[in-house]
Order: sequence, then C-alpha cells, then structure tokens
Amino acid sequence: MDTRSHSLLQRALAGERSALARLISRVEDRAPDADAVMAQAAPRRAQGPGQPRVIGLTGPPGAGKSTFTDQLVSAARGRGARVAVVAVDPSSPFSGGAILGDRLRLDRHVLDPGVYIRSLSARGHAGGLSRATSQVVDLLDAVGFDEVIVETVGVGQGELGVMEVADTVLVVLTPESGDSVQAMKAGLIEIADIFVVNKADRPGADALVRELELAVHLDMRPGWKAPVFATSALRGEGMLPVVNALADHAAWLAGEGLESWRVRRGDARVRTWLDLVAEDARAHALAAFGEEIAVLRAGGLSPGSMPRRAK
Repeated sequence: MDTRSHSLLQRALAGERSALARLISRVEDRAPDADAVMAQAAPRRAQGPGQPRVIGLTGPPGAGKSTFTDQLVSAARGRGARVAVVAVDPSSPFSGGAILGDRLRLDRHVLDPGVYIRSLSARGHAGGLSRATSQVVDLLDAVGFDEVIVETVGVGQGELGVMEVADTVLVVLTPESGDSVQAMKAGLIEIADIFVVNKADRPGADALVRELELAVHLDMRPGWKAPVFATSALRGEGMLPVVNALADHAAWLAGEGLESWRVRRGDARVRTWLDLVAEDARAHALAAFGEEIAVLRAGGLSPGSMPRRAK
C-alpha cells in the first residue's frame, strides 16, 4: 500500500468521512493498491455475525425499497446506532456512473453525523449489486458502523448476490407483484429471511401476504422460517414488527443459525475473489488482444474464432 492510501485508511479509521469516501472510490475503481487497502481493513464480522449487522434489501423495481431503507435508518438512529447505507444503482450506459433515482428520498439523513450514505454503480454486474459491494461493506465494518444497509437495484429471479453480502435479507414486494410470486419462488422467495408486502393499502395486499405465508409453510428446509409483514413505508405504518423481526433473526444467527452464517460468509469471500479474477481477466484480454479486437470489430473475425489465450 502506498503512503497516500495508508494515510487515507488511518484517517478513515479515525472517523474522517472524506477519507472514507476516497478509499471507497479507490476500491470501486480498482486502484493499483486497492487490494492492499482491503488486506489492512480488518472487518470485525469475520469473527461472527452482528458486528455490524448487515441488512440486505431487495425486490422488484418500484417496490418502495428506498422509502423502506429510509425508515430502517430512522429506526437505527432511534436506537443510537451508527448506520451506513450502500445503495446500488443502475449504471449510466455512457459514463458507467450510478443513476441516483429514488436515492433522493434519503436526503433527510444527509446531515446526520451518525449516517453515511454511499451510492455504487452496478456497472453491469449481475446479482443486483456492484462488484465492489462486499468490499465496501467490509470497509464500513472496519471503520466502526453498527449497522449497514445494502439496497440492491430492482432485481428478479437469479439476481441473488445480496444473500452473500447481507446477514439478513429482507425481500420487499408489492400487491402488484402477486402474479409473479410463482415465477420467483426459485429465486427471491428462497433467499428471503423476512418478507415485506409494502404499499399494503393497495388492493391485493392481503392475498399476497397469504400466498407468501403459504410458500414459507411449504418450504421444507430446516432452520429459520421467514415471517411475512404488511407495511406502508411511505406512511411509516407496520415498521415496528419488521424491526423486531430483524432483531430476532440477528439473535438466531448468533445461536442456532451460526453455521448457516459461516457458510454464507464463506460463499461471499469466494464470490468476491471470483469477481476480481473475472475483472482482471477481462482487463488482461483487452490489453493482450488489441490487434485481434480491431479485426473483430471490423467483422474480420467472429467472437467464437477469437483467441482466448495470449501467445
């Protein structure tokens, strides 16, 4: 690690927000010493769940995840917890940067010294997350936040990376998504630790709650059974039972669910390494096959006939 990054890390560990922001940018951009930074960060949760408590929010677009995140931040601050939000946003196809969208709903917490909000660009990464999400969570852990909330982009079946980053996965659905529940049972339904039917004042909310409860009842896997709640996050209604369930799941992870937590954390470390390998391989290929890529772009080669190993 170079002197500059070492200084940034020490200042971030001492609580300097600007240093933390710059460190996260270096990790997200894969600066030359980013791996060395992460090796020195020493996240606490490597020792066990709950330090910090990492909550993942996922669900289809339009489910109200940002509003729900806002309510969870308020609940955490009400307990005196220092909370960080990692909001993964869609990428601009031109700049690759994050398109903030509904993140503006968190503005009321921006001036709170106990809240840190960081938006990450998905940059085309699968799973509803940014490639850097897991490492950013580890940095926020190392600098001492009590709770980290990871909000994914709007996801569907197969985009399940949040389960390898979060200790507790909260799936937010709306009554309008009821027809898609069957299609999602092999995806979001199976990773949820807690279900929330948001915008519960709309028609169909009670039916969706019953359908989710039936899906949980029919799930024969041992261990934690996901509770189902109806809320209206915009109005702040129904939040207390969800907050209590988050605490219950954290307690379960520290006891009966500890081995499950260890498996999930191990899978997360492997996933992060594979993501780094894939990114390095892509960069190497672009550098090693410049001439061939020019021929491919001009139509002189097909993708299948392109070399995949450097000479």
